Amino acid sequence: MKIAIGCDHTGTALKEALKTYLDSRMIPYEDFGTFTEESSDYPRTAEKVCKAILSGGFDRGILICGTGVGMSIAANKFNGIRAVVCSEPYSAILARRHNNANVLCLGARVVAGGLATLICEGWLNAAFEGGRHQRRIDIITRIEQRNSPPGFSQADEVNANEEPSSASDSTDEPKPNQDTQPLSPSGGA
Repeated sequence: MKIAIGCDHTGTALKEALKTYLDSRMIPYEDFGTFTEESSDYPRTAEKVCKAILSGGFDRGILICGTGVGMSIAANKFNGIRAVVCSEPYSAILARRHNNANVLCLGARVVAGGLATLICEGWLNAAFEGGRHQRRIDIITRIEQRNSPPGFSQADEVNANEEPSSASDSTDEPKPNQDTQPLSPSGGA
C-alpha cells in the first residue's frame, strides 16, 4: 500500500504527526504539500493527491484541512474518488468496509494527533467487504458516468493541465464583467 498525503496551511502539524505514524508502520507515502503555514488553497492539494491516486501510483490518500470538509468536497469532484471526512474511528472503518473510501479527510481543527492516528489506523486496517456494498459502489460509478461531460473520461481528468496555460489566466479571480453580473429578470434562471 502506498499513500498520497497532503494538507492546506491549517493541517501541516497534523500531517507531520500522521507521517510519523505511517513511518512507524513502514507504510510508504509521498507528501504533496503544503509545507508551510502560509495560507494555501486546499483544492489544489486535493487535486494533486486525487490525480496521483487515479494515475495508479498510489492506493489511497489522506487529506487534511481545517475541518476536512473542504478537502472532501474537492476530492469528490474526481470520478473514482470516494473521499470521506471522519472525526472518529468507527466511521473511518465503515467507510472502508462499506463504501471502499479511498481518501480519508481529517480536520486539524477538529481532531488532535492521537485521535487522528486512531482514525487513520482504523481506516488503513479495514478492508472493503464487497457483496451488497459493491453493488452500491457500482451505482455510484454509474451516477458519476452519467453526470460527466460527453466524451470525458477518467484519463482526461488525470491528464488535465493543473494550471491555465497563460500567465494572464493564472488567477482564480473573475475577469471584469465575467460571471459577476446579476441575472436580469428577462435572462431567467
